[in-house]
Amino acid sequence: MHMEPGIVDGTKMLLSYATASACALCAAKSALDHVRREGAGSLALRGVIATLLVFVFFEVFPHAPVGVSEVHLILGSSLFLILGAAPTAIGLAAGLALQSLFFEPQDLPQYGMNVTTLLAALFAMQAVARRVLPADRPYVELGYGHVLKMSLVFQGGIVAWVAFWTIYGRGAGAETLQSVGSFGAAYMTVVLLEPLVDLAILAAAKRWRGRAGRGGALVFARRLHHAA
Repeated sequence: MHMEPGIVDGTKMLLSYATASACALCAAKSALDHVRREGAGSLALRGVIATLLVFVFFEVFPHAPVGVSEVHLILGSSLFLILGAAPTAIGLAAGLALQSLFFEPQDLPQYGMNVTTLLAALFAMQAVARRVLPADRPYVELGYGHVLKMSLVFQGGIVAWVAFWTIYGRGAGAETLQSVGSFGAAYMTVVLLEPLVDLAILAAAKRWRGRAGRGGALVFARRLHHAA
Protein backbone atom coordinates (compact mmCIF):
# COMPACT_ATOMS: atom_id res chain seq x y z
CA MET A 1 0.00 0.00 0.00
CA HIS A 2 3.05 2.28 -0.07
CA MET A 3 2.80 5.06 -2.61
CA GLU A 4 5.70 5.02 -5.03
CA PRO A 5 7.92 8.12 -5.29
CA GLY A 6 6.83 10.51 -8.02
CA ILE A 7 3.16 9.56 -8.18
CA VAL A 8 2.26 12.64 -6.16
CA ASP A 9 4.78 15.47 -6.06
CA GLY A 10 5.22 19.22 -5.95
CA THR A 11 2.50 21.31 -4.36
CA LYS A 12 0.10 18.37 -4.52
CA MET A 13 2.01 16.92 -1.57
CA LEU A 14 0.46 19.60 0.64
CA LEU A 15 -2.80 17.68 0.68
CA SER A 16 -1.06 14.67 2.22
CA TYR A 17 0.25 16.85 5.05
CA ALA A 18 -3.27 18.09 5.73
CA THR A 19 -4.86 14.63 5.70
CA ALA A 20 -2.08 13.18 7.86
CA SER A 21 -2.58 16.00 10.37
CA ALA A 22 -6.31 15.31 10.49
CA CYS A 23 -5.63 11.62 11.09
CA ALA A 24 -3.14 12.52 13.82
CA LEU A 25 -5.82 14.56 15.59
CA CYS A 26 -8.24 11.63 15.39
CA ALA A 27 -5.55 9.34 16.76
CA ALA A 28 -4.83 11.76 19.61
CA LYS A 29 -8.51 11.90 20.56
CA SER A 30 -8.73 8.12 20.42
CA ALA A 31 -5.65 7.87 22.66
CA LEU A 32 -7.14 10.27 25.22
CA ASP A 33 -10.38 8.29 25.26
CA HIS A 34 -8.37 5.10 25.78
CA VAL A 35 -6.44 6.60 28.70
CA ARG A 36 -9.68 7.68 30.39
CA ARG A 37 -11.17 4.19 30.03
CA GLU A 38 -8.22 1.85 30.46
CA GLY A 39 -5.23 3.89 31.61
CA ALA A 40 -1.99 5.16 30.12
CA GLY A 41 -0.08 1.98 30.93
CA SER A 42 -2.22 -0.19 28.69
CA LEU A 43 -2.01 2.36 25.87
CA ALA A 44 1.79 2.45 26.06
CA LEU A 45 2.18 -1.33 26.26
CA ARG A 46 -0.29 -2.10 23.49
CA GLY A 47 1.16 0.69 21.35
CA VAL A 48 4.60 -0.92 21.55
CA ILE A 49 3.15 -4.35 20.75
CA ALA A 50 1.23 -2.96 17.78
CA THR A 51 4.30 -1.11 16.49
CA LEU A 52 6.43 -4.25 16.54
CA LEU A 53 3.71 -6.29 14.85
CA VAL A 54 3.13 -3.69 12.13
CA PHE A 55 6.86 -3.56 11.46
CA VAL A 56 6.83 -7.36 11.04
CA PHE A 57 3.82 -7.15 8.72
CA PHE A 58 5.68 -4.69 6.50
CA GLU A 59 9.20 -6.09 6.55
CA VAL A 60 8.90 -9.82 7.31
CA PHE A 61 5.58 -10.96 5.88
CA PRO A 62 5.52 -11.62 2.12
CA HIS A 63 4.63 -8.63 -0.05
CA ALA A 64 4.59 -8.11 -3.78
CA PRO A 65 4.43 -5.12 -6.13
CA VAL A 66 1.17 -5.06 -8.08
CA GLY A 67 -0.02 -2.18 -10.24
CA VAL A 68 0.59 1.16 -8.56
CA SER A 69 1.74 -0.14 -5.17
CA GLU A 70 2.56 -3.23 -3.10
CA VAL A 71 0.20 -5.78 -1.59
CA HIS A 72 0.87 -6.32 2.12
CA LEU A 73 -0.84 -8.56 4.64
CA ILE A 74 -1.58 -5.83 7.18
CA LEU A 75 -3.74 -7.43 9.84
CA GLY A 76 -5.49 -4.21 10.76
CA SER A 77 -8.73 -5.85 11.83
CA SER A 78 -6.81 -8.33 14.00
CA LEU A 79 -4.94 -5.53 15.76
CA PHE A 80 -8.16 -3.57 16.24
CA LEU A 81 -10.05 -6.50 17.75
CA ILE A 82 -7.23 -7.59 20.06
CA LEU A 83 -5.62 -4.29 21.09
CA GLY A 84 -8.20 -1.58 20.39
CA ALA A 85 -8.32 1.41 18.06
CA ALA A 86 -5.86 3.77 19.77
CA PRO A 87 -2.99 1.27 20.18
CA THR A 88 -3.55 0.11 16.61
CA ALA A 89 -3.34 3.69 15.35
CA ILE A 90 -0.08 4.18 17.25
CA GLY A 91 1.27 0.92 15.88
CA LEU A 92 0.37 1.68 12.28
CA ALA A 93 1.90 5.16 12.40
CA ALA A 94 5.02 4.18 14.35
CA GLY A 95 5.61 0.91 12.52
CA LEU A 96 5.36 2.69 9.18
CA ALA A 97 7.75 5.38 10.44
CA LEU A 98 10.32 2.80 11.58
CA GLN A 99 10.20 1.08 8.23
CA SER A 100 10.59 4.36 6.34
CA LEU A 101 13.39 5.68 8.52
CA PHE A 102 15.58 2.59 8.69
CA PHE A 103 14.70 0.35 5.75
CA GLU A 104 12.86 2.32 3.06
CA PRO A 105 14.10 5.93 3.26
CA GLN A 106 12.78 6.61 -0.24
CA ASP A 107 9.29 6.31 1.28
CA LEU A 108 9.75 9.17 3.75
CA PRO A 109 8.37 11.89 1.42
CA GLN A 110 5.26 9.76 0.96
CA TYR A 111 4.78 9.18 4.70
CA GLY A 112 1.84 11.58 4.91
CA MET A 113 -0.02 9.73 2.17
CA ASN A 114 0.82 6.29 3.54
CA VAL A 115 -0.13 7.07 7.12
CA THR A 116 -3.37 8.69 5.94
CA THR A 117 -4.20 5.54 3.98
CA LEU A 118 -3.73 3.33 7.04
CA LEU A 119 -5.30 5.52 9.72
CA ALA A 120 -8.29 6.62 7.66
CA ALA A 121 -9.03 2.96 6.91
CA LEU A 122 -8.67 2.12 10.61
CA PHE A 123 -11.04 4.84 11.80
CA ALA A 124 -13.57 3.89 9.12
CA MET A 125 -13.41 0.32 10.43
CA GLN A 126 -13.89 1.57 13.99
CA ALA A 127 -16.99 3.52 12.95
CA VAL A 128 -18.44 0.49 11.17
CA ALA A 129 -17.66 -1.72 14.17
CA ARG A 130 -19.77 0.51 16.41
CA ARG A 131 -22.71 0.04 14.07
CA VAL A 132 -22.52 -3.60 13.00
CA LEU A 133 -20.83 -5.55 15.80
CA PRO A 134 -23.29 -6.74 18.47
CA ALA A 135 -22.86 -4.64 21.61
CA ASP A 136 -23.95 -7.54 23.83
CA ARG A 137 -21.26 -9.87 22.53
CA PRO A 138 -17.51 -9.80 23.26
CA TYR A 139 -15.21 -9.89 20.27
CA VAL A 140 -14.14 -13.47 21.01
CA GLU A 141 -17.72 -14.52 20.23
CA LEU A 142 -17.79 -12.93 16.76
CA GLY A 143 -18.43 -15.06 13.69
CA TYR A 144 -16.96 -15.10 10.20
CA GLY A 145 -19.50 -12.64 8.85
CA HIS A 146 -18.57 -10.04 11.46
CA VAL A 147 -14.82 -10.21 10.94
CA LEU A 148 -15.29 -10.31 7.16
CA LYS A 149 -17.06 -6.95 7.36
CA MET A 150 -14.17 -5.53 9.38
CA SER A 151 -11.64 -6.80 6.87
CA LEU A 152 -13.64 -5.49 3.91
CA VAL A 153 -13.81 -2.02 5.41
CA PHE A 154 -10.13 -1.85 6.37
CA GLN A 155 -8.65 -3.38 3.22
CA GLY A 156 -11.22 -1.64 1.03
CA GLY A 157 -10.27 1.65 2.67
CA ILE A 158 -6.63 1.05 1.83
CA VAL A 159 -7.47 0.34 -1.80
CA ALA A 160 -9.72 3.41 -2.00
CA TRP A 161 -7.04 5.74 -0.62
CA VAL A 162 -4.31 4.31 -2.86
CA ALA A 163 -6.64 4.82 -5.83
CA PHE A 164 -7.35 8.38 -4.71
CA TRP A 165 -3.68 9.31 -4.33
CA THR A 166 -2.80 7.74 -7.68
CA ILE A 167 -5.55 9.47 -9.64
CA TYR A 168 -4.89 12.72 -7.76
CA GLY A 169 -1.24 12.59 -8.79
CA ARG A 170 -1.38 11.06 -12.26
CA GLY A 171 -4.87 11.83 -13.49
CA ALA A 172 -7.56 9.39 -14.56
CA GLY A 173 -5.95 8.02 -17.71
CA ALA A 174 -6.62 4.51 -18.98
CA GLU A 175 -3.20 3.20 -17.93
CA THR A 176 -3.57 4.65 -14.45
CA LEU A 177 -7.02 3.16 -14.00
CA GLN A 178 -5.79 -0.22 -15.20
CA SER A 179 -2.92 -0.15 -12.69
CA VAL A 180 -5.27 0.86 -9.89
CA GLY A 181 -7.66 -1.92 -10.86
CA SER A 182 -4.87 -4.51 -10.81
CA PHE A 183 -3.79 -3.35 -7.37
CA GLY A 184 -7.35 -3.41 -6.04
CA ALA A 185 -8.05 -6.88 -7.38
CA ALA A 186 -4.84 -8.24 -5.86
CA TYR A 187 -5.54 -6.60 -2.51
CA MET A 188 -8.95 -8.19 -2.28
CA THR A 189 -7.23 -11.56 -1.98
CA VAL A 190 -6.10 -10.36 1.44
CA VAL A 191 -9.78 -10.03 2.38
CA LEU A 192 -10.18 -13.78 1.87
CA LEU A 193 -7.31 -14.57 4.22
CA GLU A 194 -7.59 -11.93 6.94
CA PRO A 195 -10.94 -13.07 8.43
CA LEU A 196 -9.55 -16.59 8.85
CA VAL A 197 -6.55 -15.16 10.70
CA ASP A 198 -8.91 -13.04 12.81
CA LEU A 199 -10.99 -16.07 13.77
CA ALA A 200 -7.90 -18.09 14.68
CA ILE A 201 -6.61 -15.26 16.88
CA LEU A 202 -10.01 -14.75 18.50
CA ALA A 203 -10.29 -18.48 19.19
CA ALA A 204 -6.91 -18.41 20.92
CA ALA A 205 -7.94 -15.33 22.90
CA LYS A 206 -11.16 -17.07 23.94
CA ARG A 207 -9.20 -19.99 25.38
CA TRP A 208 -6.96 -17.49 27.18
CA ARG A 209 -9.95 -15.76 28.81
CA GLY A 210 -9.75 -15.76 32.59
CA ARG A 211 -6.14 -16.93 32.71
CA ALA A 212 -4.22 -13.71 32.12
CA GLY A 213 -5.22 -11.77 35.24
CA ARG A 214 -4.10 -8.17 35.55
CA GLY A 215 -1.53 -8.57 32.79
CA GLY A 216 -4.23 -9.57 30.35
CA ALA A 217 -6.20 -6.42 31.12
CA LEU A 218 -3.15 -4.37 30.17
CA VAL A 219 -2.47 -6.25 26.94
CA PHE A 220 -5.94 -6.98 25.55
CA ALA A 221 -8.76 -4.60 24.67
CA ARG A 222 -11.62 -4.75 27.16
CA ARG A 223 -14.12 -5.50 24.36
CA LEU A 224 -12.19 -8.63 23.47
CA HIS A 225 -13.64 -10.53 26.44
CA HIS A 226 -16.51 -8.30 27.56
CA ALA A 227 -19.68 -6.88 26.06
CA ALA A 228 -19.87 -3.14 25.49
